Amino acid sequence: MAVLLVMGLLSLLMHGTDAGCLKWRMSGDDVCCDICKPGNRLVTECGPNPKKLCTLCDPGTFILNSHSYKCTRCSQCVGAQVHVKDCTATSDTQCGCKEGLTCGDDHCSFCVKKCAKGQEPAEKLGSCRPCPKGTFNDQIHKKCRPWSTGCPNPDEKIVTEGDASSDIKCANVSIAPSTRPKKPADDREPTWPLVLALVPTVALLSGISIIFVIILVKKRNEKKKPIPKTPIIRTPTDDPRTLIAIECSFHEAQQEQGSSSESLDSRDSSEQLIA
Repeated sequence: MAVLLVMGLLSLLMHGTDAGCLKWRMSGDDVCCDICKPGNRLVTECGPNPKKLCTLCDPGTFILNSHSYKCTRCSQCVGAQVHVKDCTATSDTQCGCKEGLTCGDDHCSFCVKKCAKGQEPAEKLGSCRPCPKGTFNDQIHKKCRPWSTGCPNPDEKIVTEGDASSDIKCANVSIAPSTRPKKPADDREPTWPLVLALVPTVALLSGISIIFVIILVKKRNEKKKPIPKTPIIRTPTDDPRTLIAIECSFHEAQQEQGSSSESLDSRDSSEQLIA
């Protein structure tokens, strides 16, 4: 008796004290319950007191059908499942699956491998297969769908065929391709890195030019420098031709000297006559 009393108190604390029939109808001197209150199971369908026709589910159980005589035991998350939400009198335990897995049914009573985009669940439970040719899947663990057969707008044309993870791609061919807008003046990249890169090159070219000019001027000065003439010193000789040449030169010098003297004498005579 003590155990039953404790279980009853726990049931009241977990599910509340709202027990009994929610909707009933008269049947002679009794009433018959059509729908129990949420979280209650049917004890007897008809009786004199509607509150005693239904009772709360025991702890660890739940009920979905409001006209059922039996509550269902709450599920336990085991194996690859993870606990998401506790069981209540009106709902079962909510389980999920570990990373990389997904629920194998609507109640997530087991987990299977999660199929990626471009795949779909295979007939063999827990396995995946690639989307067949002409179909695609752009979601996780979903069935593959056929490619679209045309573009939604009449001005568009198919520019790219679909693949396993995407549908066809359409584009408006009548619109000219957009040009890239120019950057505003404030967004221009700084030019100082380019200047720094050019400075060594300019300095090197300038140095080479200066060296070239110096070499050119030096060569020009060497060409202009006069070459000194070396006097020819002739040694005495007994060659008759040489002696004749010397004698002729001597006579010519005397003749020139005589001519000069005669000119001076005639000049003096003329001056005397005039005087």
